[in-house]
Amino acid sequence: MSGWNAMNFDAKENLLRVVRNQAEGMFALASAPEAWEAPTACPEWQVRDIIGHIIDVTESYFVGFDAARSGTTVPDALGVRVMQDRLDEGAKGLRSLSQQEALDRLRADFAKLMEMCDALGPDEWGGLTVPHKYMGPLPAFFYPAFQLMDYGVHSWDIRQGSGRAHGLEAEAADLLVPFMFVLWSATTDIPTDAEACDIGISVTSGHNAGTWKVSAGPGGFTYEAADVSGLPAVLEFDPGNFVLTAFGRSNSGTIRGDVATGERYLNLFFRI
Repeated sequence: MSGWNAMNFDAKENLLRVVRNQAEGMFALASAPEAWEAPTACPEWQVRDIIGHIIDVTESYFVGFDAARSGTTVPDALGVRVMQDRLDEGAKGLRSLSQQEALDRLRADFAKLMEMCDALGPDEWGGLTVPHKYMGPLPAFFYPAFQLMDYGVHSWDIRQGSGRAHGLEAEAADLLVPFMFVLWSATTDIPTDAEACDIGISVTSGHNAGTWKVSAGPGGFTYEAADVSGLPAVLEFDPGNFVLTAFGRSNSGTIRGDVATGERYLNLFFRI
């Protein structure tokens, strides 16, 4: 559905609305005095580190947009392999900020980026190329989608750290579904002598329900919407479990068909 696939301009208002909702939810979670040094689902990160992380990445997006608008050059992309260490450094490097200072800075950064995203028209949504610090040149629509990942998935991380039962909000999960294939394509870890793994992915509900044929092997990662009935295995997810599995937050989903093929596929990726 074009209004729910944020790679299309038709989904812009939906995406920005959901991002704003997720951000306000995170600000509320992180504002409680006792929350600041509470644990999260991210190993070695407290709530304050998630806030620091989102400040770090959001401010890097400003650099990318400035370069895209001005035509200035930026350093070569660092690649996703170094993201885990570099993002940890960026997050913990802001621990000197007080809770109020950090939240005020993040709110200001968020407002600035939302204003920039609001201004994107139909030509720029997919036509403006913005360099990403780790992934290189990307269409502009990736940046509000990254904000949904930042606020939606990391809010899940904060709630997970509390020990209370919870889930991923439906609209956030639905909008993230198309981007999980991109995430997988960026984080493949496949030996050069490995046999290609062909598998089906089925998202069973939500605005982006459907089936995809996926192939992962030494030659790369490809995916396409397709019938998956003839494949050796199909991984079946609801939207939330799909997002959390692709992000490495959980081992979820149902393997229909050959279990060994399903498990082999799920272990072809490194986590960031």
